[in-house]
Amino acid sequence: MDTDFERITLGDVEIVKVVEVRGPFGAPADLFPGIEDTWHAHEKWLAPDFQDPDSGAVLAAVQAWVLRSGGRTVVVDPGAGNGRERPGTPHFSGLDTDFLDRLARAGVRPEDVDVVVNTHVHADHVGWNTRDEGGRWVPTFPNATYLVPRADHDYFGPGGAARTAHDNHRFLFADSVAPVVEAGQAVLWEGSHRIDSRLVLEPAPGHTPGSSVLRLASGTDRAVFVGDLLHSPAQFLAPTCSSAMCVDRPASAASRVRVLQRAADEHELVIPAHFPGPGAAEIRRQGSGFGVSRWRV
Repeated sequence: MDTDFERITLGDVEIVKVVEVRGPFGAPADLFPGIEDTWHAHEKWLAPDFQDPDSGAVLAAVQAWVLRSGGRTVVVDPGAGNGRERPGTPHFSGLDTDFLDRLARAGVRPEDVDVVVNTHVHADHVGWNTRDEGGRWVPTFPNATYLVPRADHDYFGPGGAARTAHDNHRFLFADSVAPVVEAGQAVLWEGSHRIDSRLVLEPAPGHTPGSSVLRLASGTDRAVFVGDLLHSPAQFLAPTCSSAMCVDRPASAASRVRVLQRAADEHELVIPAHFPGPGAAEIRRQGSGFGVSRWRV
């Protein structure tokens, strides 16, 4: 089996996972402050899919989700991209992957894509918005509408609060967001945004001001693409524990608990952005957190 992409069908929507990179991304205590006790109690469960059994590092993937819905092709969170300058996150600096070839193997050419969803504006979710064409950043998907949360556009853009925090924010906006806005291909949405009768974007702030989730409802099937509300399944067990990357950790925790409660109660398949190996989970309420009933994809 080609592990660079896997498929599942929910109702009338086909979903394909396309991996850009996988690997260790840091120590649990560094990435999830306060999760140490929960993590240590469940290490046997987390390894080897979500924790490196040798180093103890958190394992994660950068990957996109391709949805075929109502005759249109939607790409959710198109990865980190090639040739980027990311001084604060060396994992994403100077990448040279064959992601577009992997996308092609999944049956998707750039010109086939109708909609690109950025659940939020972080380097590993907007990178393949653009590609380098002769030293100029241009939209990778020439026929697509790019859906960008307005709150994140304003936060990371010129004059936004993020500009004082890190050079990464200036670089990622300049090479991966501004070019699609300048090309007239971006829709800056707020409140909520319906893509079609099956897909709707809703706000879930905290990780970034504009962080969002994408809900899918087709037939009797339900799913929610949660972006970076979760980086590890340990957060199912400790849902109030936010990542070190969250701008507003209490707000992120509140969004995560709210979204996971609904997912458990309404049988929505939870699809985070970065789970390696098993990438989607059916969950249930379990004590003060949530348990995994079944892994999918």
